[in-house]
Amino acid sequence: MSSTEPATEAMKPVRIETAEELDALVDEHDRVLLDIYTKGCTLCQSIEPVLGNVAKATDVVVAMINPQTDMSVAERYTIRSVPTLLLFEDGELVDRLADGFQGAQAVVDFVENDER
Repeated sequence: MSSTEPATEAMKPVRIETAEELDALVDEHDRVLLDIYTKGCTLCQSIEPVLGNVAKATDVVVAMINPQTDMSVAERYTIRSVPTLLLFEDGELVDRLADGFQGAQAVVDFVENDER
């Protein structure tokens, strides 16, 4: 797992607000894990610290977006529930996890799944 980014950048989830910011982030990095959350969602709040641990344990860039700031994100990725995690590799959406709260190991396993 080599990465050209500084370790400090990869350790904290990046907050984005628009589909354009998401597109730029996905274009800029080999692997991006996107957390789609809403304010007031207790499961979403619970998963946020987990995402910080996932960023530290993997080479994935972790980002968070509230689709209420740009509804086109929810439409583009057919978001039906939150939290939803989307995994992008080489600019393409390769997997999603929409099973409610997940612990750090479950999310790391999701990110590092070699069977895709």
